[in-house]
Amino acid sequence: MTDVDRQIARSNEFLERSRERALAQRRMRRQGTGLAKRAGLIVGADLTIVIAAIVVGWIMPLGMGGALLVGALLVAVTLLLAFVSLEAPVTPEKLVEVPLKALPLRTEQWLETQRPALPAPMQTLLDGIGVRLETLAPQLATLNEQEPAAAEVRKLVGEQLPELLKGYARVPQPLRGVERNGKTPDAQLAEGLQLIDREISEMSAQLAQGDLDSLATRGRFLEIKYRDDDAVSG
Repeated sequence: MTDVDRQIARSNEFLERSRERALAQRRMRRQGTGLAKRAGLIVGADLTIVIAAIVVGWIMPLGMGGALLVGALLVAVTLLLAFVSLEAPVTPEKLVEVPLKALPLRTEQWLETQRPALPAPMQTLLDGIGVRLETLAPQLATLNEQEPAAAEVRKLVGEQLPELLKGYARVPQPLRGVERNGKTPDAQLAEGLQLIDREISEMSAQLAQGDLDSLATRGRFLEIKYRDDDAVSG
């Protein structure tokens, strides 16, 4: 191995470690945000119950039975908010209706539900796309929904990405590693996810440069259509 090869290998290792740290920080940040939101709701609901009990107590004595009822209500509300889902489930069909500025986050939430059913290498690719979506989200906050560029972003993130994963899910598990037309469904999925990752990166770069015309007229239609019979019939 030459010095150049060793330098490239070290650079690749550094980039991979940096990426893994970024992914770990992303997961921790999302978990922390979810816990903080849940804790805030619990505190607010319990405080409301206590204030309501105090007001009622001024009007009429609650007595021991009333105090027990308030305590039971506090426990019930706390447990409910601690374990119940705070958001409606995300579905691919609903993604097309999501406002553009919320599309990256909602798509990322849907990807999280698909992640456990995928092989480990595909999960890593999804993590990378999640990072791309986090970068894209603030850029879309100021993009007009009527811009042609917005339609391109919505097509890629809200339509083509979910269709790719839905198509893969339709392939029976035993056939996902079986080669068909020169590639296995696993390989097709990996290539499709890598292509989407690059496309999101390019879109983000064009948005950062304010180059909406190039984004709107890029004319790229991803060749990752698992909807085609040959791709999904296995």
